[in-house]
Amino acid sequence: MDSGRRRSKGFRWTDELRERVRSSKVLMVGAGGIGCELLKTLVLSGFRDVEVIDMDTIETSNLNRQFLFRKHHVGHSKAHVAKEAVSKFCPEAKIVAHHGNVKDGTFDVDFFRKFDVVMNGLDNLEARRHVNRLCLAADVPLVESGTTGYLGQVTVHIKGMTECFECQPKPAPKSYPVCTIRNTPDKPIHCIVWAKDLLFNRLFGKQDEVTDLDEQREQDGKADGDRAAEQNFFQRKEEERILAYAERVFERVFKTDIEKVSDMEELWKTRTPPKALCLSELMKEHRLALTSPLAQKSISAAKHLGINSDHGVWTPAECASVFLCCVRLFLERRPQDLGHAMFDKDDRLAVEFVTAAANLRSYNYNIPPQSLFDAKGMAGNIVHAVATTNAIVAGLIVVEGIKILEKQPSKALMTYVLQFPSNGKLLQPVEPAPPNEQCYVCRRSQLVLSIDTSRATLGRVVADVIKKRMSVNSPSIILGDNILYEEGDSLEPDETEIYLRNSKKSLRDLPGGGITHNSIIAVSDYEQHFECELVVCHVDGIDEEEHPDGFILEGKIPDAKAEETNGERKRKPEDEDDDDDVVVTAGPLDSERPSKKPRIDEDVANAEEPRVEIVL
Repeated sequence: MDSGRRRSKGFRWTDELRERVRSSKVLMVGAGGIGCELLKTLVLSGFRDVEVIDMDTIETSNLNRQFLFRKHHVGHSKAHVAKEAVSKFCPEAKIVAHHGNVKDGTFDVDFFRKFDVVMNGLDNLEARRHVNRLCLAADVPLVESGTTGYLGQVTVHIKGMTECFECQPKPAPKSYPVCTIRNTPDKPIHCIVWAKDLLFNRLFGKQDEVTDLDEQREQDGKADGDRAAEQNFFQRKEEERILAYAERVFERVFKTDIEKVSDMEELWKTRTPPKALCLSELMKEHRLALTSPLAQKSISAAKHLGINSDHGVWTPAECASVFLCCVRLFLERRPQDLGHAMFDKDDRLAVEFVTAAANLRSYNYNIPPQSLFDAKGMAGNIVHAVATTNAIVAGLIVVEGIKILEKQPSKALMTYVLQFPSNGKLLQPVEPAPPNEQCYVCRRSQLVLSIDTSRATLGRVVADVIKKRMSVNSPSIILGDNILYEEGDSLEPDETEIYLRNSKKSLRDLPGGGITHNSIIAVSDYEQHFECELVVCHVDGIDEEEHPDGFILEGKIPDAKAEETNGERKRKPEDEDDDDDVVVTAGPLDSERPSKKPRIDEDVANAEEPRVEIVL
């Protein structure tokens, strides 16, 4: 029975199918771990017309699994190098490479309509959602994929037939309150996030950016009656020796601040309070190495100190020495980076600094310290990729793409790659589910608005189209990542002023590139639980005798007004709320306004390289 099932869901290579594959147009989004394997497999399977989009450049850490790239390619566009590499063994393939962001206006609905199938090899949730929505708008099948270590998955999304990518909730990001990161860490990741996102940025990043570390410093400064001095504490003073500056910072963050937190008795009723570190006691071992001349090309504090193991855990003395030496190297060898440095997992010195600082904080709080290798993985938000998983997933993507081109969408399968066999199998195929009727993306109403975007203002669209014609009471309007307009009692005065200014602007002059031809805007009313997409088409002149409103609204106009039951509005149960993600990068569409309390969120939602970020 199993073999029959497999045959029924497969395909036969006929001359007609080979020609269809050869002449089809494929859009491939992402040229990283999955993308390299996918592009290679596509051309070796007979595809000859492929366009590739990727905004990234090649990094050294990519080379162990992205086999189209070589060391001399580091720093170059992934899309362009992938094209060049594949063209060498398949010169007859027409491959167009785009070094850019798939969210750019260049890649709009019209662009997507050119293709027979879209194949995703992306590594972040935000871009996947964007591609999903464009595929729905263009009515182009999407083959989605993702890998995490030995695990992988390939899913097929066909408008009206299967679930879209956003039909099912994605794993919610783990959230850590800032107060936990700042005062009461109890996990290694807490210390690493503190070192990477707070301390590293404070010492080497933008000086005018206020972080949560600044918030604590200002509070302490106010208590001491010397706020101005406290605000400038982490800046190096004129004529201050580099090592003296590094020691001053060390004493502050690993001794003085720890002592103050330890004195907050209410925090330690059920846990052991932290212990301050004494620099003078730790600095007996490497004091001479810290002041010795640096090697001409030295970019590693650890190696300068004679610490050569990336897999061993450093002692407190080694961590202190590496911390001080990292500050010295940044100030002496990389002064051009000061003030705008950003953490990069491929920056050896940055990784060493974060490892040392995180481990020192771990020693403060009696948390297990990490090796440089493990700390790099956590700080760079890396789930170490497995090349064979990427290759298997790429092959499955091509198989599902061929089924779509065969005009047999009923044969499509969602396939999961497992780390351990289930019923003797590492591949677990399942039937695609139909669209989720509760999905706010693929099942929301979509209207087409034809209007002169150079003359019509946002205020006019709100009043005449959204409120009058669509019966939305308190609309929110989102374009990409930008909230263009919002109403409600909870708005701050500055928000109200911004939205008032926006309402007076023409559509094409709005922030975020403006609303132009084929722009898709999300319209929602939180109180009415109403959401829809509005596809805006620019028209140079509408016959006002035929269309006196000055615009054309096409499609089934939904009833935006909430249903009434016995005089009361009918509300959705809690388990039906559209809360599929804590971090909403394309604009909030859930029923509650996002909290303004800063949190540190770890996005682990099916991404090849999940992220940890501070959400303010």
